[in-house]
Amino acid sequence: MKLIPLFSNELQQEAETTRKFLKLVPDDKFDWKPHEKSMSLKELTVHIAEIPGWIETALNKDVLDFADGYEPTPVENSDDLLELLEESVQKSNAALNNADEEDLLPDWTMRNGDQVLMVMPKHEVIRHSLNQLTHHRAQLGVYLRLLDIPIPGSYGPSADEQVF
Repeated sequence: MKLIPLFSNELQQEAETTRKFLKLVPDDKFDWKPHEKSMSLKELTVHIAEIPGWIETALNKDVLDFADGYEPTPVENSDDLLELLEESVQKSNAALNNADEEDLLPDWTMRNGDQVLMVMPKHEVIRHSLNQLTHHRAQLGVYLRLLDIPIPGSYGPSADEQVF
């Protein structure tokens, strides 16, 4: 069984679902947080839109070092979020299309200077990225619910889409 086609297919499915959620993000609530320890709506949604790009990063680099500097991509509105998501998905699709199965085997390291945060094979990084996308999209669903915005279905209808 080849993993790359499976990852490509899953990335497309998750991107499609993520688009539905990001289209609902109200620009005027970007600074809103459900709790003081939570990310703002803008921080969370930028993170979500960037996550698909992690696949490209994992395939094209062996190390990600936050000490080299990281700044979230600036966005002004939900259209910018959707553009960022599309760029992230396109980069990762291209990286997957250019990869061989053997490219999934080497270790990849995430660090912050001398502090090693994780080391795992690249195929696990891709799985981790897709899991993170699902996890943070679910967080966004809670944010939207608290803002009284109807939630789209992810893997079937939501409580707001009872169409059975």
